[in-house]
Amino acid sequence: MLVARILVGVTGGIAAYKACELVRLLVSAGHDVTPITTRGAERFVTADTFWALARKQPPADPYPHLQHADLLVVAPLTAHTLARLAHGLADDLLGETALAHRGPLLVAPAMNTAMWEHPATQANLALLVERGADVVGPDDGELAEGLVGPGRMAEPAEIARRVAVALAATVPSGPLAGRDVLVTAGGTREPLDAVRFVGNRSSGRMGTALAAAARGRGARVTLLGANLQVAVPPGVELVPTPTAADLRREALARADADVILMAAAVSDYRPAEPRTDKRAKSSEPWTVDLVPTTDVARALGAQRREGQVLVAFGAESGEEGLARKRAMLTDKNVDLVVYNDVGRNDIGFESAENEVVLVTRDGERTVPKAAKPAIAEAILDEVERLLGPGS
Repeated sequence: MLVARILVGVTGGIAAYKACELVRLLVSAGHDVTPITTRGAERFVTADTFWALARKQPPADPYPHLQHADLLVVAPLTAHTLARLAHGLADDLLGETALAHRGPLLVAPAMNTAMWEHPATQANLALLVERGADVVGPDDGELAEGLVGPGRMAEPAEIARRVAVALAATVPSGPLAGRDVLVTAGGTREPLDAVRFVGNRSSGRMGTALAAAARGRGARVTLLGANLQVAVPPGVELVPTPTAADLRREALARADADVILMAAAVSDYRPAEPRTDKRAKSSEPWTVDLVPTTDVARALGAQRREGQVLVAFGAESGEEGLARKRAMLTDKNVDLVVYNDVGRNDIGFESAENEVVLVTRDGERTVPKAAKPAIAEAILDEVERLLGPGS
């Protein structure tokens, strides 16, 4: 079964009552549904009704529209909201959602015949379609005013069918379908002054390869990108995290993910007192006090939940480095440590290839030198094993 995260926008028409059945059908199909109601919609059906049908509590997060979703459905779509979406107005949560959403959009118009046939409405619809929106309906039939004609919202079952078609074209199926996967990638930079920083050589190739591989296996993937030097894979939500503090904050905010792959090279130290201006060049030495950053992997391990898989990455050299990585299993309460030998110059940082040792509590396995996408697939094979049957 293809499981997706779906946003359902409900606008202020009499057909709002039909959206209740749409939400019920989508939830029954196993999807994660988040309702977004306009003020007009709540004149007909309360938001609490939709949250109850979605089988979840209203989120504490004030920005649900900024979270990744596989599909945005607006049903019913009134003439007023159609005009606002066509012209990018963001004066309510649904408008903001439509602008922030990066996946497919499916709309089900509902209005009286005269409004539907007006040239302004048709021009607004054409704008949405030109930008890739899919339209279901409206149907011919008896309208709320007692008239008969086009403008009746498509039936919920038909909208649900079109949702399935849209998802089949955009959401990959696979062994991680329905799973939330969090990946960190790149290298953090800790400011010395307004232009200089303490950083590392990580490009983000390994982390983005992991994100692409997880997405290819059907997962919903969020990528915390620290100064990436490579492109973000399609279908992956990017959250920029330039510093260690940024990465820690965003990672802890998403700590309930099913799988967390901590591939970013997070700075171990940061300047104790970074300058807000640029320090002028001079012949005098510049002494900088460095203090430890917070260990993100340890913080996530301390609050892990049952059934979650945590993967830490370690860049060290030689057998002594590998021994230190083995200790991370217990010290940081993770399931898998990926050891990368940075003593070699043909793999790892700034290289298209890598060779790693996968360290778990029940053994170790070397993944021979290969392109980073192949290494990513091997790591995810191990993740699936740790998740267990039916992952």
